[in-house]
Amino acid sequence: MTLLLRNLQRAVPVRRAPLRRRLQLLRAALGVQRFDLAVVCVDDRTMRRVNAVYGRRDAATDVLSFPFHENLKAGELPQPDTPDDYNLGDIVLGVEHIFQRRRRDEDYLDILTVTATHGLCHLLGFTHSTEAEWQKEDLSRGE
Repeated sequence: MTLLLRNLQRAVPVRRAPLRRRLQLLRAALGVQRFDLAVVCVDDRTMRRVNAVYGRRDAATDVLSFPFHENLKAGELPQPDTPDDYNLGDIVLGVEHIFQRRRRDEDYLDILTVTATHGLCHLLGFTHSTEAEWQKEDLSRGE
């Protein structure tokens, strides 16, 4: 189905075509290419506002996910009842936040892809309860 990729910011460059190709490959690998997905790239100001409005915290962050299907078990694919239910949800990428926090030797497109993958995992039911838990996972992977 549809992959909507929108760049709503001008703070940092985003090459949409290569990111779109990678997201399409990711969707195919996960077997969710039949589902609609929206990925929106925003600056720090917008991300901070979205984060605050949805009750998380008043700060910019790298990614927020808004699943269409609630309460999926981790890794479980949605079982749509109607054609309109073939939707995974929305991922908001804080591209300015990501760009500013990447290491010099890291490829920006690679980091965007990994961060979008993180968001997609949330849409598929994978969660971490707190920021501390997420940081602990990062440290255990040597990041």
